[in-house]
Amino acid sequence: MEKILVIGCAGQIGSELTLELRKIYGDANVVATDIKPADKEITEGGPFEILDVLDTHRLFGTVSRNKITQIYHLAAILSGNAEKKPIASWHINMESLLNVMELSRELNLSKVFWPSSIAVFGPTTPRQNTSQFTVMEPNTVYGISKLAGERWLEYYFHKYGVDGRSIRYPGLISHKTEAGGGTTDYAVEIFYEAIRQKQYECFLAEDAYLPMQFMDDAIKATINLMEAPADKIQVRSSYNVAGISFSPKEIAEEIKKQIPDFKITYNPDFRQAIAESWPQSIDDSVAQKDWGLTNSFDLKKMTDVMLKEVGNKFR
Repeated sequence: MEKILVIGCAGQIGSELTLELRKIYGDANVVATDIKPADKEITEGGPFEILDVLDTHRLFGTVSRNKITQIYHLAAILSGNAEKKPIASWHINMESLLNVMELSRELNLSKVFWPSSIAVFGPTTPRQNTSQFTVMEPNTVYGISKLAGERWLEYYFHKYGVDGRSIRYPGLISHKTEAGGGTTDYAVEIFYEAIRQKQYECFLAEDAYLPMQFMDDAIKATINLMEAPADKIQVRSSYNVAGISFSPKEIAEEIKKQIPDFKITYNPDFRQAIAESWPQSIDDSVAQKDWGLTNSFDLKKMTDVMLKEVGNKFR
């Protein structure tokens, strides 16, 4: 039986991935950790520990004591917040990954998952239908750290045989956790403000097209990647994953179909420049071919679920 460690279980991905992994592997076999307390659903539903992934002694002890065989390393400083504290963010993002990869090498763990991002692309990358293998010249701290992380992942696989796997996530949209400092977070904030105030001031321009993915599809993709046979994983850096591409104006129009008096205004900040350096649409045909990536949610279906579930929080 696999014993799984989730690092960053209180974050946007971790809070939902932890619960799904426990359904598959059993509550006792998924140890959830974060540097801060998590929701009761996680802390009371199975093993939970406070863990700073930069504390190598504590990390090693947690893995050894719980007989961990797989790690999902999700802890990171996201794009918007990373630009405010570049050196500290680089340190956290890179040192944490290297700690996990070294530990995985030393203890011969079966698999490691680490999330990359569309932030690895930059202003010189073709922005339409961006291919798996293309120009990558990121100009943000987050993007630079993710690109470096991809190279380390591939290095550890070829040099030491560490079975690391990764997805370049687009913007992720979830009703369970609110925004956490990313450039694509407007697509989460907008639903909360539509319910709370029926108005939203967007920090991106109305025509800022970006790839997005509903969290249910992202969780499914992550687990499918990790459960695929090793010989199916042909990309050892990180896989492109698409989803849906839309603009703030388009998502606002979809919301107005259900909340007719919803109003949106635009006040682009520093994140607009970040958005303009990222792809507008992604080609994920390699992931489809290698391990069967599929997506179920389009803009309408996602909006229906988000308005319903966020609305339930305020009733």
